[in-house]
Amino acid sequence: MLDATTRSGGTATASPRATAAELAVAVPQATTASPAVPTRFAVRCTRVLLSPWSRLSLLVALLAVGACGVLLFEPQRLLTEGWPPQLGGAAAAAVFAVAYGVCTVAFVPRPLLNLAAGALFGAQLGLGVALGGTVLGAGIAFCLGRALGQDALRPLLRGRWLKAADGQLSRHGFRSMLAVRLFPGVPFWAANYCASVSRMGLLPFLLATALGSIPNTAAYAVAGARASAPTSPAFVIALACIALPALAGVVVAWRKRHQLRRL
Repeated sequence: MLDATTRSGGTATASPRATAAELAVAVPQATTASPAVPTRFAVRCTRVLLSPWSRLSLLVALLAVGACGVLLFEPQRLLTEGWPPQLGGAAAAAVFAVAYGVCTVAFVPRPLLNLAAGALFGAQLGLGVALGGTVLGAGIAFCLGRALGQDALRPLLRGRWLKAADGQLSRHGFRSMLAVRLFPGVPFWAANYCASVSRMGLLPFLLATALGSIPNTAAYAVAGARASAPTSPAFVIALACIALPALAGVVVAWRKRHQLRRL
């Protein structure tokens, strides 16, 4: 036979059947290795899309879209035109609270929204609606910043001021955020995203936001509810409650200026 080995020690000759079998086994191995190229490409695309800077770009794009939407919607018209007549009661309060939260994420000033809440729903209900929207908007901004921006921005905290602020928020999150909410001066959206970049927890952040926002929000809600009677005692007291914390914040910042320079 052709595939038999010579008994005298000669070399063995492979039969055609054995060669064909080896080729048949080798061909599937070559075909199964071909999908590795698309798999590697998909893995690379996934890594790029989920990278810190890609997520930060997505956050910036979402905020830009939200700001453009606010400019087109013009929420300040609520102060002049009033609430749409199709909504009323609890439904109107819920819709306004959700809209309040979304608008704060898109950089709409809270004083404007607080005045609108008081003008539309009165002092008591307006305060509750405004506080609900405040906590909702702060939570949305915190979660967006934590999920999309923290990994990219934390390596950039190299300056002394930035490191000091990050350390204060990370170690003493509740009391630091409570002080920020009680004394106006830091924009609401800036405090939200700064807290999200730090290592502060979500629950202390929301609790400090809810408690610290009560005095200022109540003053604006009362001012909005009493705006038709600017000479009334309630309106004057509300204005005083708005001005005094702002003045106290300026005084504290002036006294702490030397400490800030040493950072």
